[in-house]
Amino acid sequence: QLQLVESGGGLVQPGGSLRLSCAASGFTLDYYSIGWFRQAPGKEREGVSCISSSGSMTKYADSVKGRFTGSRDNAKNTAYLQMNSLKPEDTAIYHCAALRGYHCSIYPGDFGIWGQGTQVTVSS
Repeated sequence: QLQLVESGGGLVQPGGSLRLSCAASGFTLDYYSIGWFRQAPGKEREGVSCISSSGSMTKYADSVKGRFTGSRDNAKNTAYLQMNSLKPEDTAIYHCAALRGYHCSIYPGDFGIWGQGTQVTVSS
């Protein structure tokens, strides 16, 4: 069974940091780009970032550029999203997803394997 499991979410104050993890099981991440997406209540799912299978290419939504950084450790079959300078508007459920191939995308429709998500709440 192909599975992605996110962890690392939680409650953080504005300006704080969190590091999300995305662990794969049932397949190897070596051949997959990893995207991070978020969905706030009443809003559409939004692409946040992508890191290519080799890690050589990344993409970010304008809303998170300079604050979020995607990375991966293929030996651990895990990808990460480091989130700094968090704002209340970053509050959402964050999902990781896998796209087979070498290119990057932050369009949800391109991704075939999804995790269940982890809640991130930014509030004082």
